[in-house]
Amino acid sequence: MPPTPGAPHDGAPTEHGHWLRRLHRSVLTSVVGLAWNRGREVELMHRAMGFAALSLLTLVPLLIVVAAADLASGQGFARWLIQGLGVAEVSQEEVEELFGKPGQALQRTTAFGLAALAAFGVTFGSAVQTGYERIWDIPTARWHTMWRHVVWLAVLVVALLLFVTAPVPAQSSTATTVLVAVGDVAGTFFFFWWSQRFLLCGRIRWRALAPGAVCTALGLFGLRIFSQFVFSPLIVSNAFTYGPFGTVLVLQSWLVGVGFVVYGAALVGRLIHEHLVRRHIDRLPAELPDDLA
Repeated sequence: MPPTPGAPHDGAPTEHGHWLRRLHRSVLTSVVGLAWNRGREVELMHRAMGFAALSLLTLVPLLIVVAAADLASGQGFARWLIQGLGVAEVSQEEVEELFGKPGQALQRTTAFGLAALAAFGVTFGSAVQTGYERIWDIPTARWHTMWRHVVWLAVLVVALLLFVTAPVPAQSSTATTVLVAVGDVAGTFFFFWWSQRFLLCGRIRWRALAPGAVCTALGLFGLRIFSQFVFSPLIVSNAFTYGPFGTVLVLQSWLVGVGFVVYGAALVGRLIHEHLVRRHIDRLPAELPDDLA
């Protein structure tokens, strides 16, 4: 009797398909898979792009005026941005040329214009609050919590002032550079830890928000290092190709990265908190006495 074609190999496709299904299930249930699905649900990239657009339209003009009013340094917003991006010396002239002289911002800004800038800056705080609420799946806060946006914006400006008042000297030692970097990461952690708690109106516990603050601080520090190798050379090349508009494109791209880190780190922080809670719950029966387990 002739052998039936393929009979000895009938189990191979089933085993192969079973292996693929297990791999697919493992990826979906992993931290990366959960983060990818949650990111799609909260529209992470769209929120990052909205963060960049609002920053450029509402926050940056306000910071330009505030930086110009910092008479102690007299450096203006361009120096703030240079330090935040870690821009190299060859790119600093392009950034300074884009934002002009610090004194011009104060001379040409009226009281009404300053009030309008402050009002637009408050909308930026509202957008950040909405993003955090979407990440934690909690209802939108009521209208009478708008005062939190004003306070958060003021604290943000003060935090940026503190960040730029102590730049690292060019000829500083390795120990000094590391110490300043650790201080910047610690300050970023405490700011975003408080920001999440404050903008969410205390509806999420401090312990649950800590992982997101850690991820945000480390993510922004990594973005700063990344900017030194990527965005800084792009400023020179884009300025040569497109003029001042090329510098704006690089700035906008960097702000998208900042928004992605701010929202993405908060999302990863929630996943880490949920994972720790599940592990704690799984350990409870083993920790109970035998007569109670």
